[in-house]
Amino acid sequence: MKRALTLLLGLLIATTAAAERKQSYGDYDIHYIAFNSGFLQPDVAAAAGLIRSKRMGVVNIAVLKGAEPVDALVSGTVKNLLGQDQPLSFKRHKEGDATYYLAQFPFDSREVLRFDLNVQPMGGEPVSLTFNQEFFPDE
Repeated sequence: MKRALTLLLGLLIATTAAAERKQSYGDYDIHYIAFNSGFLQPDVAAAAGLIRSKRMGVVNIAVLKGAEPVDALVSGTVKNLLGQDQPLSFKRHKEGDATYYLAQFPFDSREVLRFDLNVQPMGGEPVSLTFNQEFFPDE
């Protein structure tokens, strides 16, 4: 089960790099992705402590300095187009040498959500990261 989780999270990071879903700030690269939790296999979701649902999303953050993962403080909110925002509660997840910060959030329908995140790599300056992602309920 751990190998499946490692593979999935590794693929998510690889996908973000291929899609240029990263921001570089000085020596640090912040990789990010948000997706519907229904895409996760049940055993992978359980191992990461995530809830699979048609109307739940996951945001995944990884901070690297060079090729090495870096611990960070991650917080933020997710906001819909009506301006309703919800705080995100990130949990640190360590798998082998990789470190990820995962948060879940609900969404009601097909909608574009705005993520406003604060990431502070240990030993680095705080960084504000904002991105939009469209979500579709898995029906």
